[in-house]
Amino acid sequence: MALSEHEEALLQQMEEALYAEDPRFASRIEKTKSGALGRGRIVVGVAAGVVGLALIIFAAMISNIWLGAVGFAAMVAGIVWAITPAKQPLGSVGEDGGVKPRKKATGGAPGGKSGTFMERLEQRWDKRRHDQM
Repeated sequence: MALSEHEEALLQQMEEALYAEDPRFASRIEKTKSGALGRGRIVVGVAAGVVGLALIIFAAMISNIWLGAVGFAAMVAGIVWAITPAKQPLGSVGEDGGVKPRKKATGGAPGGKSGTFMERLEQRWDKRRHDQM
């Protein structure tokens, strides 16, 4: 279902407020939303998981507990490696190839008053409802 123009504008304002309140959290959500898991990272992780599983089976066949523990550790490490996203610097890539840090949003509530994110959202909501009546 498509959003109306009013709903889109409201959503945009909420997103801007989120960036202003907590830019680190907003950038994490943005990365998660983009699905930035690399294909190579997944392949290496799955391969390590399969090798670890093979080590566990081999260790069980020869009754070697330590080799089984190493295989289990390799399997878990491979799976964790595959499902965690790669660390990327916050910011965008500039024309010279360097990373430019993200600009922090400035400003606060109207009139120089500031509060928590939720307080400002409630104030804006109340103001919009009052303006519509």
